Amino acid sequence: MPSQQEVKWSQLKVGVIVLVSLALLTTLLFLMTSASGMSLFSEKIVVSTYFPNSSGLQVGAPVTLEGVTIGEVKAVTVTTDPKRKLSPVKVVMKLDPHFKTSLHTDTKASLSTVGVLGDTVVDLNSEVATGPELQTGDELKTLETPTLQDVVKASQGTVESLNMILAKVDNVVDDIQQGKGSIGMLIKDPELYQEATNTVKQLQLLTTNLNEGKGSAGKLLHDDQLYDRLNDSAAKLDEIATALNGGKGSAGKLLKDDSLYNNLNSSLAHANSLLAEADAGKGGLGLLTKDPAFARKLNDAVTQLDTALGNVNNGTGTLGKLAKDPSAYDNLNKVLVSTNDLVTTIRQDPKKYLTIHMKIF
Repeated sequence: MPSQQEVKWSQLKVGVIVLVSLALLTTLLFLMTSASGMSLFSEKIVVSTYFPNSSGLQVGAPVTLEGVTIGEVKAVTVTTDPKRKLSPVKVVMKLDPHFKTSLHTDTKASLSTVGVLGDTVVDLNSEVATGPELQTGDELKTLETPTLQDVVKASQGTVESLNMILAKVDNVVDDIQQGKGSIGMLIKDPELYQEATNTVKQLQLLTTNLNEGKGSAGKLLHDDQLYDRLNDSAAKLDEIATALNGGKGSAGKLLKDDSLYNNLNSSLAHANSLLAEADAGKGGLGLLTKDPAFARKLNDAVTQLDTALGNVNNGTGTLGKLAKDPSAYDNLNKVLVSTNDLVTTIRQDPKKYLTIHMKIF
């Protein structure tokens, strides 16, 4: 049986071990809370915010500021306040006062996840915050950010549309494989393939003929004489253009001679003057176009001339009979013949003509 002194010594050792264990536990707890941005011996800043959905947020989840942990979530509850109908999830947070200078009343709170499938945390954003420092009891406004669930919901419509498009593409591919449609016939129809092959052969033959200088196009590409003729024609055209530009020849003078332009301009001015006088009723042309009395006289003269010509055509009057009566023509012809004989006689024997003429008178 151990002595009383040994029992006391054992009890003392157990007490020392318990005290050392408590000290180590306290130190470890202090270090853990300090690492999480909280301190057991500092007064916490307790604030709240409201979200439409908790998105899996748990009590004790970290609260970060620009990615740095500054507190933890104290409570996550659903409020029955009708004013909070759109954002019924109330989140209470405990924040380390050491970051008090970086926290303002207009700091925004949002929910985010650590990584793609990590835990949900509350992230505070003070980039544009300029309000007073945050105090216990204040309420932070929320910043709506899309969560993974929102992304999945938004992508469901895209996935459905993509499935419909893939189904249509699958049908198109089936039709093509069965030789339906233009593309299907292009791939499956051997006649079309043969026609395409023949067309390619014809193009190859045409290219060969062109390279060998056959045909009109081949000669156009390979005949040096045609090139020389075209070159000579171009040179002649250049000479003509140079001559025109130099004012040589009729066309060159027409383009370059100022006197021709001046004469033409003067003629146009004179013609314009004559037309102006005619329009004003001056001169013969003006009287013809503007004077009604002159117009009537001219009309009467034309009428009388038309009447005279009508009488001649009808055989009326001397001119009409002369034109229409054959006896008048015969008598006139006889007179002309007698006159011609008389003239001939006079020329042959002027004395005989005078003797006959004196006997008559």
